[in-house]
Amino acid sequence: MDMVLPSKQTGLGAIIFDGGIAFRVWAPHADQVFVTGTFNSWSNRANPLADEGNGYWSADVYGAKIGDQYKYILINEARELIRIDPYVRDVTSSIGNGIIHDPHFDWGAGEYRVPPLHEMVIYEMHIGTFNDQPGGPPGNFQSAINKIPYLNDLGINVIEIMPAMEFAGGFSWGYNPANLFAIESDYGGPIAFKEFIRAAHERGIAVILDVVYNHFGPSDLDIWQFDGWSEEAKGGIYFYNDWRSETPWGDGRPDYGREEVRQYIRDNVFMWLQDYRVDGLRWDMTAYIRNVYGNDNDPERDIPEGWSLMQWINDELRNHQDHKITIAEDLKNNPFLTKDTSDGGAGFDTQWDGGFVHPVREAITGTNDKARDMDAVRDAILHHYNEEAFERVIYTESHDEVANGKARVPEEISPGDAGSWFAKKRSTLGAAIVFTAPGIPMIFQGQEFLEDDWFHDKDPIDWSKKDRYKGILGLYRDLIRLRLNLAGSTRGLCGQHVDVHHVDKKDKVIAFHRWDKGGPGDSVLIALNMANRSYHTYRIGFPDSGAWRVRFNSDWLGYDPGFSNHPSNDVVAKESKKHGMSFAGDISIGPYSVVIFSQDE
Repeated sequence: MDMVLPSKQTGLGAIIFDGGIAFRVWAPHADQVFVTGTFNSWSNRANPLADEGNGYWSADVYGAKIGDQYKYILINEARELIRIDPYVRDVTSSIGNGIIHDPHFDWGAGEYRVPPLHEMVIYEMHIGTFNDQPGGPPGNFQSAINKIPYLNDLGINVIEIMPAMEFAGGFSWGYNPANLFAIESDYGGPIAFKEFIRAAHERGIAVILDVVYNHFGPSDLDIWQFDGWSEEAKGGIYFYNDWRSETPWGDGRPDYGREEVRQYIRDNVFMWLQDYRVDGLRWDMTAYIRNVYGNDNDPERDIPEGWSLMQWINDELRNHQDHKITIAEDLKNNPFLTKDTSDGGAGFDTQWDGGFVHPVREAITGTNDKARDMDAVRDAILHHYNEEAFERVIYTESHDEVANGKARVPEEISPGDAGSWFAKKRSTLGAAIVFTAPGIPMIFQGQEFLEDDWFHDKDPIDWSKKDRYKGILGLYRDLIRLRLNLAGSTRGLCGQHVDVHHVDKKDKVIAFHRWDKGGPGDSVLIALNMANRSYHTYRIGFPDSGAWRVRFNSDWLGYDPGFSNHPSNDVVAKESKKHGMSFAGDISIGPYSVVIFSQDE
């Protein structure tokens, strides 16, 4: 056999060059490595890879081409291991073969730029159930593309996709990645994902992808004991092989201290942002990257190299992709996740806020008005990280909050009758808090038309509810328009500032002021009635004198024929000290309702 020379191409995985494909893989404990595929009729020994040193193997294979299927054969002493490429971009399935992927794609004219944090409205989407038919295969990127005009009309400007990397089987939430660099084949593969992103960008919508770096697998995972080596029956070269491997999802925590594994995760991040033009990433459960048991104040179980990995990657993004955003799902209310790395922080732009969702959700789902904790609602509105309003993502529904023993908010309010008056009133009360409190608002797919039950991967959205509850859909559309200041009269909802100046624990009324610079067209006054009674005259403080126009009344008959249509009229605020403000006026507000006021410029 002729001497095999290592490839002069750069990179890992299958690398296209003129006349063939270069293959490079990291397998430090292999004695020999071969590549087999359709280009050599699946020969076991026709194409050996050369040992480059430092555990890397490579070779140029002339005649191999885009579309060919392939796998690696690793020899470890007497064992022959057949493995899919850890860097594979396309697969036949999670237990199938790798496919040499063509990276070229027509992105169309221009380059999309993600909106700034203070102007984001996020829609969390699960591709498999977003636009799918019950009883059939999972939904895919093409079926989701068909609904992008709908999202655009709703006012959404950011879609956050639950993980779409290849996972075991066709039905999954996606938090069990088998092939980290490949797109789920049942969703349509890499080209379909690029088509989805292009279609979203053409409508002015950013795409954020959930990524899972706190664990890999646990099933259909060829990188498990990839080259035959492991210790204590653990995962081998890509994983911790001691007590640090343990996660709530199995023994699959990556070894964040190993240079090659750090590079593997870093390369994955930049693939999404560069090759797929994804606008940002939401990191799943970062608490389990920084601590074995996901704890704060637990130094003996901290993983310092996990923290430094997040810092390194976020610093790389600031230097090379500063217009892209990163979101942490940590849920420990730790401000250091979004603090700058120069100050010891992890460097994320924003994080999901457990300090908002839990108290607000509890307040709107409880049946007893007297038990509603108005102080907790106030604190949820005021909660922040590092004195920055938009370092948090706020919501009442997410994939976690509507599963795992929980249901959609309307279903929690009225079990078995998510279309009841109580479910409509209190779920939209929660939505109004989401869109008026400081933070980045997020809703979960179908929330805007009272999707019920609980979320699971074989329960498609019932799109008939879009027409059945068209008034509720209109309510969400109006809230989004106000949140984004599309009419030019509610700029304060994009601002940093909030003052919860009135909390009535007895009558369950809260009022708060939002502003950017303040004044007409900017300052916004929000009044929340969280009880099942109405008020025709309720006096509250206002930040300025003069006429305050009603911009939104959630009790309007147009939102639902069963609503009371309680008259909430414009208010003239006059000089009179009230609730710490110098001006006051009498508002009128319906049961379980929100009224939003601002002044004309």
